[in-house]
This record gives sequence, structure tokens and C-alpha cells, in this order.
Amino acid sequence: MERPPLTVLETDVLIVGAGGAGMSAAIAAAEAGKQVMMTDRSLIGRGGATIMAQMTVAVALGEQEPDDWRFHYADTLAAGRGLCSEPLARLLCEEGVAAIRKMDEWGVGWARADGHLTQAHAPGHDRPRCVYVDFLDTGPAVATTLRTQVAKDKRIRRIGDLLIVDLLLHAGRVVGAVALHLASGQPVLIRAAATIIATGGLTRLYRRNSASVNMGGDGYALALRAGARLIDMEFVQFFPIGHLAPRLVGFDPIMWDPFRYKLGGRLLNGRGEEFVESYGHQAESGGYTVTRDAATYAILKEVEAGRGTPAGGAYLSFRHVPEARLREAFGPIIDRLAANGIDLTQTMIEVAPTAHYHMGGIRVDADMATDVPGLFAAGEAVGGANGANRLSGNAITEALTFGAVAGRSAAALAPQGDGVADDDLPDDVPDMAALTALAEPIVDWLRASAPAGAVPVAEMIVALQDVMQNDVGPFRNEAGLHRAADAIKALRARLGDALPGDTGPQDPVRVDGLDLRNMLMVAEAVVIAATARTESRGAHQRDDHPGMLDEWTVNQTLAWQGGQWTLVVQPVERLPASSIDLAVEAHA
Repeated sequence: MERPPLTVLETDVLIVGAGGAGMSAAIAAAEAGKQVMMTDRSLIGRGGATIMAQMTVAVALGEQEPDDWRFHYADTLAAGRGLCSEPLARLLCEEGVAAIRKMDEWGVGWARADGHLTQAHAPGHDRPRCVYVDFLDTGPAVATTLRTQVAKDKRIRRIGDLLIVDLLLHAGRVVGAVALHLASGQPVLIRAAATIIATGGLTRLYRRNSASVNMGGDGYALALRAGARLIDMEFVQFFPIGHLAPRLVGFDPIMWDPFRYKLGGRLLNGRGEEFVESYGHQAESGGYTVTRDAATYAILKEVEAGRGTPAGGAYLSFRHVPEARLREAFGPIIDRLAANGIDLTQTMIEVAPTAHYHMGGIRVDADMATDVPGLFAAGEAVGGANGANRLSGNAITEALTFGAVAGRSAAALAPQGDGVADDDLPDDVPDMAALTALAEPIVDWLRASAPAGAVPVAEMIVALQDVMQNDVGPFRNEAGLHRAADAIKALRARLGDALPGDTGPQDPVRVDGLDLRNMLMVAEAVVIAATARTESRGAHQRDDHPGMLDEWTVNQTLAWQGGQWTLVVQPVERLPASSIDLAVEAHA
């Protein structure tokens, strides 16, 4: 049967991912006058992490009390346990102020009181700093506001159901991509002068996670195969109070954080005892001050000691909060909880650490440029800004800020003419005929029929998640990491080189096969970095190396070259002594 002709698309700036970072990048690149193509494997603006975020957004607006971005910067560095890239952390905190103000101008609806934006006091911050729309609707409001701005700009082309399979390189530069159109099952070729990866993190690698289905590290794998380096891959942040029990329908598993912000829920072990202070932290006294890595450590150590709850976690109790106060803070939510049979004045919630965010990612400079010309990254796909532990509230700020910077930087590489006609292209971007020839091996691979004997890719994904949860979770040791490495190697051998599934439309086996290919690669990167770091720091805790060591105040980077991994240790990026240091000293 004759194959259908290859669909060919072209643009100035290609954006892979359409969450908060991707949409911010698209808006910035379009404002710079470039033609933008924003692609996503799901619906535009409705996938990724931003729309799922229910919590707060950290930014030094000074609306609640006097503040300065330098103080936010100091808190970010402290949370990162000495490993934050200072240029990236500064960018996040300094430029984040304008980004959040811009969202306010666009009508996101930040909560206000007495004519000022309301700012909550989140863990790890020295003062109230985190804005929100509604404690359970901040992410959806941010996503809706960005979608509205994207829809207004005719220079932004939005294509959903498009899974980017691999980036294309010519003369050492990323010049486009090959994608799979899920609705038709057909490959698509895209030519672009600049490409931005904004695909989020990797928390789908874990059995217990708060991620959407497309957070399996796709962008990291794309970057690796294109020749870019990753950084800080060992640092996976576990949200300490993900929901365990009782059964809860229609809520995000990390919904309890805003309740703790506002009402001061108590963490109790299976005996009903408060325990956080037993692990070297001050008692929370009804507040919420302990950082996520510290709370995760405390909960899991209680479970390990046999003092966990029936479902294997800790209790989160609001029984000390009067019903009137509960309703004042979360009236409609209280009714929805009641429909699930949960009365917070009587019922304690069981919670446990849940894979939530990844501090590592693609190594970039302050322009969001990777090691590979023509390739940029944004949002959670970027590594380095958060060091060993992300400060609460920094995720959406990072998505908006890094997205805008990436969009502007990518636009600066795009043609100066009216589009992407061959005579407008940079010298190192091939014409369409040459690009088609370059893409041919990947296109043929996507069009090939699956070999006989189905590979159970869905089962293999579950097996990988179990391996990561059990041996590469919040607590690690050499034996477990070696078990994980062996299991990943065996899964890769079982998957093989051929692509499982059918070439028809919306084939879940084919999509799972592509996902597993990426997930195995990224999981191996995490294991390699975690094995090499023989200390405990932030979100990386080694039972066999429990102390934090000065000699490990370095970053690890990973590259995939010629089918082999290359791990390099590099100094942490520091800023020169400046007024920032003086401000940090004053803050301390």
C-alpha cells in the first residue's frame, strides 16, 4: 500500500510543550515578531504541571510587608543547599517580579485584601511572599490567562496531539524535529530556526506521583539525544503530604498544602504524636515552616521505625480547627470533602511523600540556551536554578520567567525576513529537501510495522515505576541503586530497538513505546547521578552516606554520546561579590 505523503511544517520558533513555560515562551517570541509553532502531545494549554498547580506563587512584591527580590534570592539559595546556579536563581527572583505583575495586568485575579495582593507565608520563606488566586485554583487561573493571551496572537500556531519524537541536527545545530501526529498515526516533519523544550519534569517515573501523564522526562531525552547536557539529575523533590487515605475523588493528591498554609494542620505519626522536631527541626506550632525535603525525611523515618499510619504514611490533622474557621477559609471545598465522607473536624487524613518536582534538568545559561546551538529550554525542563531542593512557590514563577527569556532568546536566532522561506534561513539551517533526507531514518522507523509478538509496554512502564519508587525514591543506597540500574538495563533490552504498536491513529501501545524509550533513558540518568553522589543533600538522601559533605558542593552533569554516558563534576555557578551579597547578609 502506498504511504501517504510526509506532512511538512515550518516555523521560526518551535516550542515543545504548552504548559506555563511553553505558553510564556510563545508569547515572548511572538512579541518579538516571529512566527511560533507551539506543539503538545495533549490539548494546548491543558497539559503539563501548571494547570494542576493548586498552591501559591513566590515573588517579592512587598504587598503584605516590605520585601526585596534579594531576600527571595537568599531564601532560594538556602533551600537549594548550596547547589543553586546563582545566575539562574537571580533571574528567577529578580525577573519574577515583572512576570507576576504582568499576569496581574492580564487579569489572572490574584487574591487581594485591603487594596493589596494577599501574600501567604510558605515554608522556607522569611516572610509572607506567595501570591495566589484561590488556594485550589491558582494553576488553572494562570493557565487560562496564558491561553487567552496566546489565542490573541495570530503569529502563534497551536498544534495539539503532536508528540515530538526526536530533534534534527545539521552541522551541530538543532534545525527542527520529527513528530508523530497521534490522531492520524502519521509522522510529521518540522523545520525551525530555533527550538525550545518546555516539557516539564520526570515525576511520572515514580509509582506515587502528582504528575500528568506526559511528565515522563520527554524533554530531557530529546535534549540528550541532540547532544545537550543535563544537570542535577539526582534531585527529585517529593511532596511530603500527598494524599493516601481515605478515598478521595475529584481532587489533586497534593491538595492539602494550601490547607496547611492557611490553617496550620498538624503532622502526627501513627501514635498521634507530633514528630517533626525529633529530626532536628523546630516544632511547627500549628504553622507550616519545615521545607519539603526535611518533612519528607521525617515522615519516611517514622514509617521506617514502625510508627506510620495504616496506609503507610503520617496523619495530617485539622481537628483542632473550629468548623467555622474551616468554612471561612475553604467553604465550598469543605462541602466537596463532605461528599467524599470526610469531616475535617473528626477525620485525620493519611498523607505520604509523592514525587512532585524535579530540580534537575537541561543545563542552560542565563539566556536559556543549551550546549547545542539552536536549542533552548524553559520551566521545569531547566536544571540548576533550584539546587538540591526547590523553595516552595518557585515553580510557576520559574515557568513564567524562564519561558519569557527562552522565547526572546530563540526569537533572536530566527530569520530576520518575513518567515522561514529558504532564502531567509541562517546558513547552518538546511533547505527542506536536505531536511527531509536528514529525517528519513526516523520517519521510516515510525512507519515500520511492529514486529511479531507484542511487547507489553504498559506493564513495563509500571515495572519501571516500581523500580524507581522502591530503589531510587526519597531514600537510596548503593545496593538499591545497583538493583535499579540492572532492572533498567533489562527493561531496555526487552523493549529492543523496534517501535511496538500499530501505525494507525491513536494507538496507545505505540505511544507507550515512545514514552518507555524516553523514560528508560531518563531513569538511567537519575540512577547514574544518584549513585555517584555519595552524600545526603536536600532531596537526595543516601542511607549509606547520611552526611552532607563540603566536597560535594558541586553539580553533576550528564551527556549521552555515541551510546555512552559521560558524567562530569563542575563547580557551582556563582555570581561575583556584589550588592546581592550585602543584601543577603542584611537578610541573615
